[in-house]
Amino acid sequence: MLDYLITSKTRLRLLIKFFSNPKNQGHLRGLAEEFGESTNSIRKELNHLSEAGLLLKIADNNKIDYKANTEHPLFSNLHDLIQKYLGFDKLLATVLERMGDVNEVALVGDYARGLHTGRLKVQIAGEEVNGEYLERLSERIKELIDNEVEFQVTDQITHPEALFLYQKSC
Repeated sequence: MLDYLITSKTRLRLLIKFFSNPKNQGHLRGLAEEFGESTNSIRKELNHLSEAGLLLKIADNNKIDYKANTEHPLFSNLHDLIQKYLGFDKLLATVLERMGDVNEVALVGDYARGLHTGRLKVQIAGEEVNGEYLERLSERIKELIDNEVEFQVTDQITHPEALFLYQKSC
């Protein structure tokens, strides 16, 4: 539905890249290559988003990196909107429903890097996680969010690009 509101596919891809995970950064040529688009279309949208204050420019030697401005008043709204657009809220609610004692849930791989590829890799850390339920869950989530999901159960999530969707309070 968000693609009906934001008609520029390039702008939507950039918003997903930077607002799905605030740790994500990118530079003009890298983003053009990543998205398979011209540097001109990427430059135009980066300029619009930077002028609006949504992206920060960070000079790094001979290139400029961009990242989400987490201090912008609309950051949390855009972050939540992108998370809902990608279906992370439904994924999390379904995982926590009957998984057992879950400590952490995180996305790794393409989605953690802000790439909307249609295949989610989810790591779940916890004790006595219900593996049988997890096997049935993949198909149910695929129907809910229209994306394939690959689950991995682990003792602790240590992936450097992990996008945490849930962390149990101590």
